[in-house]
Amino acid sequence: MTVAEAGTRITVALVDDQPLFRAGIRMLIESQADLELVGEAADGEKAVLLAAQRRPDVMLMDLRMPVLDGVGATRRIVQQATAEGTDKPRIIALTTFNRDQAVVQAVQAGASGYLLKSAEPEFLLAAIRTVHSGYSVIAPGSIHSLFEHAARSNPAPGPDLAVLDVLSVRERDVFLLAAKGLSNGDMAQALFVSEATIKTHLRSVLDKLELGTRLQLVAFAHERRLLGT
Repeated sequence: MTVAEAGTRITVALVDDQPLFRAGIRMLIESQADLELVGEAADGEKAVLLAAQRRPDVMLMDLRMPVLDGVGATRRIVQQATAEGTDKPRIIALTTFNRDQAVVQAVQAGASGYLLKSAEPEFLLAAIRTVHSGYSVIAPGSIHSLFEHAARSNPAPGPDLAVLDVLSVRERDVFLLAAKGLSNGDMAQALFVSEATIKTHLRSVLDKLELGTRLQLVAFAHERRLLGT
């Protein structure tokens, strides 16, 4: 029995206003037995409709599009799924520039990560499978420098510590370590607990702060100047 026959294919939707780019990605996805392209859209408005109609597992979302950009589309798709109580698609933002500040907005809106449109085909395929498994993906380079740059562009008076009041002392420790990019294993060693305990605390942190992914947690920490606490 093939992967497709077993019914385990990952459904993918592609959103980009450049037909030639879509054609290349379409061929790439269709070459993979475990991936299925279920729709395409050329602007953000059509992307929102596509998400509602086809409910893809993963969406590749260009950030710069007419009618409605990728950030706005991501926000509406996530809000729509939340309101309906349905599973949110894992959204990968696609950008031409590694320091694109729209990436930060897309992550805050609910994207599971971002890739450069010039990424190697193998990296893009791996990213689709990675976000489908519940993890985040980022383009090569420092995600922290991107978020720090965004924070400097929007100066705040100081750390917003009150937002962490909903967390227990141990959850706050996990939050700060995760925001600094430590893996579950590294956090477990630093706090002298098991990785299973870290996963439990991390899920609680994300739920209490109403965040969807670790990447959103990093953006949240930088936006509120919390990494120096």
